[in-house]
Amino acid sequence: MELNKQEYDKYVKQVTPTHPLGADLVRAFVTGGTICLLGQISTMSMMKLWGMERETAMTWTQLELILLSVVLTGMNVYPKIVKWGGAGALVPITGFANSVVAPAIEYKAEGQVFGIGCKIFTIAGPVILYGILASWVLGVIYWVGGVMGVI
Repeated sequence: MELNKQEYDKYVKQVTPTHPLGADLVRAFVTGGTICLLGQISTMSMMKLWGMERETAMTWTQLELILLSVVLTGMNVYPKIVKWGGAGALVPITGFANSVVAPAIEYKAEGQVFGIGCKIFTIAGPVILYGILASWVLGVIYWVGGVMGVI
């Protein structure tokens, strides 16, 4: 019995992919940093070239990054960026947009309602659900604290 366990452990070690942590960290940093740099360049150029206020320029930059992520996902480019950059591409707002669009593209063959409509929030749904729930709970706590004079 022990020999079989050793053989199994050896087999598992052979087939389990290894990931070089240092290289993964560098790729994630470069990917996330590049996305943030593009956003900063966009914001600064809108402020200087078009005379926008900072908040307005930042809002437009977020919309640009979301649109860019959606378009690149539709063209099957963003998944390649994610594969190379890992969390560096998944953590920013572009990764969230990708997580909404990717299932919609994948299930579009099943139709508008049962494909796209049912599956679009497969990945992003729990994030949205628990984000709204947490903000509601915290809002109630804040309101109760205000009524009691604590806050």
